[in-house]
Amino acid sequence: MPEFAIVDSHVHLCDPKQFAYGWTKDAPSLARQVLPGHLTKAAEPVKIEQFVFVEVDVDFPQHLKEAAWVANLAKSDPRLAGMVAALPLEKGRSIEPELEELRKHKLLRAVRRLIQSQPDPDFCIRPEFIEGLKLLAPHDIAFDICIFHHQMPNVIRMVRKCPDVRFVLDHIGKPAIKAGIFDPWRQHLKELASMPNVHCKISGVMTEADHQNWTREQLKPYILHTLETFGIDRCMYGGDWHVSELAGTYPQWVDIVDWVTEGASPGEKRKLFRDNAISFYRLDSAR
Repeated sequence: MPEFAIVDSHVHLCDPKQFAYGWTKDAPSLARQVLPGHLTKAAEPVKIEQFVFVEVDVDFPQHLKEAAWVANLAKSDPRLAGMVAALPLEKGRSIEPELEELRKHKLLRAVRRLIQSQPDPDFCIRPEFIEGLKLLAPHDIAFDICIFHHQMPNVIRMVRKCPDVRFVLDHIGKPAIKAGIFDPWRQHLKELASMPNVHCKISGVMTEADHQNWTREQLKPYILHTLETFGIDRCMYGGDWHVSELAGTYPQWVDIVDWVTEGASPGEKRKLFRDNAISFYRLDSAR
């Protein structure tokens, strides 16, 4: 385990009493209230100094209310230092008023529109989606990319169309770990990493393996390839809690990442487990 308090770049909070999450019908164990205090208990003995909330695919049009709810939670827990809010960028320039509403929250650091669940393979390269993405750059608002591995080619095209937008790939692009498949994810990741405006979260890896039978040896080559491809300076730790509980505990995941990077220097470990998230999400700046 790291000997210092970490910064988690990817935490989910939710409240089914206030919001609807249609996707949880397929994962009923996740359909529960999740607040910062629950994270503290689940992470023990790991100490979390700061964390970033990432939207939980709340049913539209509740995304603006979700952002306001998270911003209010941060008033009572200063560890909640950044927010990745949901925003339907496929609406193009017409989404600008909603973006301005989100920007009222000083906590806002990025937005996410889930690409992984879209039936149209060209969803993220439609002109309207690209138009929406380009609205982020002037405000230094980043975009979290959440996809399955087979969607990587169009995501590469998307990023090339938006050189001024800062991107971070969630969950290393969700490779087919359960099936033991590396290619073409391996090469696609290199293509994506060749663009300097893209970073990557070492997160969500356990849940892409067999939830009941994965081993850390099975996960290691996928994590190592990601670290070698992006480099330590563009990778950041993410817990993906509470979704990660489908496959394991919070301390388990921290221990796996620590184990995979056992050859890293103390400085590199600090970059991975805290400094890079602080830098990418501007957690040390007041807005």
